[in-house]
Order: sequence, then C-alpha cells, then structure tokens
Amino acid sequence: MEGSWKGILIMLGILAGLAGSGSSSEIIEGPKNATVLEGSEARFNCTVSQGWKLIMWALNGTVVLSITPTEPIITNDRFTSANYEVGGNFISEMIIHYVQLSDSGHIRCSLQNSNRDGSAFLSVQVMGELLISSDSLIVIEDEPCNVTCRATGWTPLPNISWEIGVPVSHSSYYSVPEPGDLQSTVSVLALTPQGNGTLTCVADMKSLQARKSVTVNLTVVQSPLGNIDKPGTSLPTWAIILLAVSFSLLLILIIVLIIIFCCCCVSGREKKGESSYQSEIRISANVKTNKGTSETKLKSGNENYGYSSDEPRTTQIASLPPKSHEFSVLEQHSRSHPHQEPDRHRPSPASRPQVSFNVASPRRVRNVTLV
Repeated sequence: MEGSWKGILIMLGILAGLAGSGSSSEIIEGPKNATVLEGSEARFNCTVSQGWKLIMWALNGTVVLSITPTEPIITNDRFTSANYEVGGNFISEMIIHYVQLSDSGHIRCSLQNSNRDGSAFLSVQVMGELLISSDSLIVIEDEPCNVTCRATGWTPLPNISWEIGVPVSHSSYYSVPEPGDLQSTVSVLALTPQGNGTLTCVADMKSLQARKSVTVNLTVVQSPLGNIDKPGTSLPTWAIILLAVSFSLLLILIIVLIIIFCCCCVSGREKKGESSYQSEIRISANVKTNKGTSETKLKSGNENYGYSSDEPRTTQIASLPPKSHEFSVLEQHSRSHPHQEPDRHRPSPASRPQVSFNVASPRRVRNVTLV
C-alpha cells in the first residue's frame, strides 16, 4: 500500500515538472489489437520519438502504468513494462499478466503534453469445460447410437469437432447452443460402430491457437438377437439370465391361466348340476301333490254304480261288485238266521275291492259314491 502511494506521488511530481518544461516528442506507432486467452499474458508496444519525458498506459480510461526515462512507475503488479530502442526511436512495451475477462476493452498509449495517442482493443477469451457423460461407453455392433459432448463456460463459444478412432459404417455430428446459456454448447455425434476404439471431442478457440479435447473409450458388443442367428456363437451371461427369467415368468403365467380356467369349468358344472337336481325335485313334488289330491277326492265320497257318463271312460276296474239281487238274498238270509255267523270266505263290505279312476282330463271332476 505504501509503495502504491509512493508511486502515485512520484508520478504527480514528474507530471508537474514536465508541465513546465514541455515536450517535443510524438507517437510514431501505437499499440495493436490483441486477442488473448484468460490467464495468459497480453503485450502492447508503443513507439515514440526521442525527447519524450513521460509515457502513460491506460486501460478502459484508467492509467495503470507510467514510464519515465529513468524508471517505470508501477501501481499494479499485473501491469509491468519493458523498453527497447530501434533506429533511434524508443519502444515502450506494457505487459499484462494473468489476463482476466474484465480486462477486455480499450488500451491507450499517450505522451505528456501531446494531443496525439495510440489505442488498441484487448479481447479476452475464456476456455471452459469440455465434458462427456462417461469415459467408457458400451454400444451394440451395427446399431446406431449417439454420443454427446457438452462445452460449458466458454467465451465465446468454441468450434467443436470429433476425431473418430473406431470403424464405423456411418457418422455425422452437429452442434447447438444450450438454451438460456450463452457460454455453453452441445455437440451430438451419431454413428454406427463396427468395432472398438476411441472417440475424441475437440473444442477450438476462435482466433487463437488453443484447443481442449476429451476422449471416450467405445466398446462394441454383439447383439443378443444376432448371436442367436449365428451358429457357433454364445450369448453373454446377462443375456442368458434375462432369457431364463423371461421364460420362467411366462411359464408361471401359463400355469395360473390353466388353473383359473379349470376352476371356472368346475364351478359352471356344479351350478348346472345343482339346477337340474332342484328342477327334478320340484317336478317330483308337484306330481306327488297332484296325485295325493286326486286320491283324497276319490276316497272322500261313495261310488255310485248307476252313474254313467257320456264321455269315454279311461277308468280301469279291478273287479265288479255283486249285482243288486244278490244283495237282496244276502239280506234275507241274514234276517232269517240272525245268529248264523257270516261266511268267512265271503268278503265283507270293508274288504271289497276298491275302484281306481284315472281321470283323463283335469278340467272335469267326478264325485263317486260307493253303495
């Protein structure tokens, strides 16, 4: 800090002395434009005639270095000077160390008490990062694939190219800026590999002999489907495992479907059998009910043997009862011999044969009276 103030005071004293004495020198040739990489050095020359008293260097309007015939006045360690004499003229060179992006701008060389100066422009470029997602890639032989290279933090954006160190049947690439990022760009390489090798992404700086590159190893494997078609080739282990798992899952699915189908068939048969059985029971119950009703109606009355019907009979008679005169003789005999036991061989009225009728039409009901 003390050295800086001391330099400023010396420069002010020199300027005050030169203001009274004057100067007759002039700038013969001023500095020239320069483009440098950030972090490197930038050099500018200013040629003046003899008789000069003070040379001043300014960056973007600010004096950063002053030169006197005896010694330079340095106010910033990044700005130094070198002096030469060529053909009787004096050459002052300003050196900017560790150039920064903020140093971009106008450089001016001027003399004390002179209206003429020399100016130039300093352009600083920044080399950023160059990245590929992985340093080793595995791809399938004769299958198209893409490799992406990303450049970030570059000013200005670089030119990106590819160096292909693998046998390919096709290759092409294109570069596009990153949306919303003026210092980044992406390059995509599309290729169809046929063998192992390396791929190198190269970024070149504009207007500078500077470049940066990144390399990726490319390993080509054969397609599992291609190995099946080719005799004498074996599948990779991962492919065999994948196929085994797939076949196992497929077999399990088929077994589950068969079980579900069998269960559905058995259930349908049980429902069908149950329905048929219930229907048969229902029909049998109805038949028994109708038969019981008919028999009840027949047994509840007495049969009238003198009844005759116009309709054809469908009745089956088991045995005919005795005629009416036989009933009279029996009655007289019973009266004349009251104590005589009836003939056991003769059937009693209770043991008379019953007459059953099958009614053909359920619409007409006949009451039968037994005498």
